Amino acid sequence: MLPPIHLWGLSAPLEPLGGGHRNAVFRTSELAQDLVFKSTRRTEAQLRWLAPVHDAAEAAGFAVPRLIPAQDGRLGSEGWTCEPWIEGRPFQPEDLPRIAGKIDAFHRNTSDLPQRPDFRSSSDLLHETSGGDVDLCALPADLLALCRKAWGALNGEVGVIHGDLTAGNLIHTDTGTALIDWDEARVDDLVFDTLRTRPKTATSTEKTAALAWEVACCWQIEPEHAALVARVLKSRF
Repeated sequence: MLPPIHLWGLSAPLEPLGGGHRNAVFRTSELAQDLVFKSTRRTEAQLRWLAPVHDAAEAAGFAVPRLIPAQDGRLGSEGWTCEPWIEGRPFQPEDLPRIAGKIDAFHRNTSDLPQRPDFRSSSDLLHETSGGDVDLCALPADLLALCRKAWGALNGEVGVIHGDLTAGNLIHTDTGTALIDWDEARVDDLVFDTLRTRPKTATSTEKTAALAWEVACCWQIEPEHAALVARVLKSRF
């Protein structure tokens, strides 16, 4: 299914982009400024929550692809979003420690922001059962217990995190570093970001908590991947 780009007042050729495990992604061509259209499950409130988060990321030194409203003013229309295409070179996993300082600054800049609407942090999910992409009621009882045990062992600082801080979501541009794909951003333990930027100091407890999050948020959306990660999680207990 192609994105309804006419809702943005556009007509242009589209080509699918790889890398979107949960969402369909298309890029326009032949425009003065090419655009990226992504399918989304996020509500309008969840998309609008990103504006001050992106402000904070830019203040920390990142370029971010700001969502472009459709002609009716909505950031999400018929299950799709639009953002600018960012040109540049991809990051490599070993590049991630280079942005540790910027991620720390981003975390400081967002310390007063509220939780994303209808999302829950890992600590919230010790008692709650759902939020964002997580529905703990869908997990087998043994996995639910392991996830909560893993999250309960965390005692770090909490704030807004990107939530999917991988090399694939970072781009070297002519003007600096761009950080894209904010779909999983939320308020949670900062370690879910910092274990990627400081992998040498990440503890076993932190890595286990991250595995538990991967299982929980992927269980219904990417079940095969979740099952593989669940086996690794079980092996750590």
